[in-house]
Amino acid sequence: MSGHSKWNNIKRKKEKTDAAKAKIFTKIGREIAVIVKSGGANPAENSKLKDAIAKAKAANVPNENIERIIKKAAGDGEANNYEELIYEGYGPSGVAVVVETLSDNRNRTAGEMRHYFDKCGGNLGQSGSVMFMFDRKGIIQIEGEGLDEDTVMEAALEAGAEDFEFDGDVFEIATAPNDLGTVRDALEEAGYSFLSAEVCYVPQTMSSIDDEESIKKMEKLIDMLEENDDVQAVWHNWEMPEE
Repeated sequence: MSGHSKWNNIKRKKEKTDAAKAKIFTKIGREIAVIVKSGGANPAENSKLKDAIAKAKAANVPNENIERIIKKAAGDGEANNYEELIYEGYGPSGVAVVVETLSDNRNRTAGEMRHYFDKCGGNLGQSGSVMFMFDRKGIIQIEGEGLDEDTVMEAALEAGAEDFEFDGDVFEIATAPNDLGTVRDALEEAGYSFLSAEVCYVPQTMSSIDDEESIKKMEKLIDMLEENDDVQAVWHNWEMPEE
């Protein structure tokens, strides 16, 4: 893994969204419900569900909430006609942006995405317009305090991780997307707990923004996207300033 800035972007994004726990719980709940509808309610037989439960727990979603969502989705319940849609575009100064959504109204979501990009000085692109700038990776984050770097690295690589990095605060472990669950389970069995464990779009190169107005527009774009109920995750290659 080259450079720490993309991981700091991810961490700062998470720290920001942690302030809106109710919205996070709702979005993770929707994700779990869709996965249960498509693959069943048994995490032992549905690896996507197992990954989503781990993601929910890392976000501090209470176990009873997770169980309630799974039971509701497994029963008749409400019809969850959500589809996974990915939008790609450019923000101010050509920053590449990937937006993952779960939508029950494709036209509404597309219109909102286009409006956000236009309003913030960017433009929504066609499928594939920026995706080539990102790699799909499983990323596991472990709090570094009190842990030995060599010991964690050895455990991660033995579990099947592709790469490993430590910035002094957090261990970042990269896996192939399909190996995330296996590596996470092995590390959990070894006694580690996680800040996060999910499949991410990791930028291959970073992009900077020089002028203050464009920085404000990019921040606004990220905020508008993350506040939208249909948006599950926002990934970008902006090398965000420290302040």
